[in-house]
Formats: sequence, structure tokens, C-alpha cells
Amino acid sequence: MAPKGKKYREAIAKVERRPYSVEEAVGKVRETAFASFDETVEIAMKLGVNPKHADQMVRGTVVLPHGTGKTGIVLAVCEGAAQKEAEEAGADIVMSADEAIGKIQGGWLEFDSMVTTPDMMRSLSKLGRVLGPRGLMPNPKSGTVTPKIGDAVKEIKAGRVEFRVDKGANIHAPVGKVSFEQEKLLENALSMVEAIKKARPDTAKGRYIQSVSLSSTMGPGISVDLNSLDAK
Repeated sequence: MAPKGKKYREAIAKVERRPYSVEEAVGKVRETAFASFDETVEIAMKLGVNPKHADQMVRGTVVLPHGTGKTGIVLAVCEGAAQKEAEEAGADIVMSADEAIGKIQGGWLEFDSMVTTPDMMRSLSKLGRVLGPRGLMPNPKSGTVTPKIGDAVKEIKAGRVEFRVDKGANIHAPVGKVSFEQEKLLENALSMVEAIKKARPDTAKGRYIQSVSLSSTMGPGISVDLNSLDAK
């Protein structure tokens, strides 16, 4: 493993080897950020589930109250009146299924989110091998396949974040930027935790949330005291 740089070592020296209350953790993340750009603040959670079992998958979406600090490019794939609805809602790119399939199969992937209507999915399914590994394939569970395409576009633009447990039973998700005010970053983080709590599978046994940490893009991880989350 490559040695950590001087700035990182200085940052981690400010972190005590103990869990911090969620309020303290947010402040410590902002204190230890050192990059020259506005770093993203991420939450990492270890869950007491077994993702190998379909009935223990954890996934969902949450609209962060203060957004993510990043406005991604939204591609809306639809036809007819839905195209106008998507445009009016703020979609950056609007295409028919045939047009989108042709461009994507040709290597074009210049978008951050894709939303579509249910009638488009039969055609778009052929893009699964391209979009699936990149997390770009529309899915009803994430709210990106819906007849209310305008609402989906507005939510994404407002700061909707999709979360999904990985093979190691971990969730990583953005909750804002280092430049956010303390209270706004705290509210975003708590909104994410609450959404993941609500997504708990009925089959999950024992302690559901096993560990939580916050970090900036370049900074060290700050362990969060789970009791401070239970009190919220």
C-alpha cells in the first residue's frame, strides 16, 4: 500500500480513536477535509444482512433535504406527451428508445441518471449489460421507471440519491459537500440513515446497522456512535 501523504497524516492526527456523536462526526469531517476542491461527504454503513439472499437486499432512494451539491445530467427516455413532461421538469436530454439505444450501443454514456416510462423497458432491456455494471440501468425500485416521469426528473434534480447494499453488506452514499453548513450536512446524513432504516428487510435478524462512518473524498473516515443515531 502506498504511503499516505503529509496532508492526510495531518488530518488523521486530528481524529481520536473513538466513535463520535453524529453531530461531532459531521464537524470533524469538515475540519479534516484538506483538498483544494469542494469534497463530497459520504456515509458508509455496514448492515446486518446477507445480500446473497434476495429477500435481504437493501435498496431504495431518498431525496436529501439540501441536495447533494452536484447536479448530474439526467437522460429521459420516453415518447409522446412524456417527452414534453420530462423537458418541462428539467431533463437535460430527452430521447426516444431507439435513439438512446443507438447512441449508447455506439459508446455514448454522457449522462449521470436515466429515467424512463414502463413502456420503454422492453426495448431498453438490451442495454442491461452496458448500463447495469455502471449503475445506470433504470429500475422501478429506484424510481427511475415510472409513468410519472416528470416527478422522477424533479426528484433527481432536487438531490435524490439511490442506495444499494453491496456484496459485503455495505452501503456507500453521498450526503453533501464539505462546503455545506453544519446543520444542512447533518440533516442530509440523518435523512439517509432514516431511509436505510426504513428499507430494513423483514428477514433481517439481530442488529441491523452495525457500523457507520462519515468521510470526505480525500479525508479520513470518522466513526459514528450508533447510540447517537438511535436517539434521533
